[in-house]
Amino acid sequence: MMNQAMLRKMQQMKKDMERTQEEIINTEFKTTCGPVTVVVMGDRQLSKITFEEGFEVTTSDDLEMLADMIVAATRQASDEIDKFTEEKMSKFKALLGGF
Repeated sequence: MMNQAMLRKMQQMKKDMERTQEEIINTEFKTTCGPVTVVVMGDRQLSKITFEEGFEVTTSDDLEMLADMIVAATRQASDEIDKFTEEKMSKFKALLGGF
């Protein structure tokens, strides 16, 4: 049977994990690839795409390149989310025995 101190410690750890998860979800990850900047939230919701002032698409090749840059910037944001999440959650993994 768990003692009260251990139970309180586990409840506190659960609250800390929930706060950390909320922090991750509410963090904006802004990445740029060429003239494209994307903002992705920690829950991986794309919230904004902007283009460098003066950027113009004049050919179908430009349009294809633009699509590739949007994908690349979004992937980069996703990688940053993974890294940030790993950093923030690593303390809990250690406490839980590496799960």
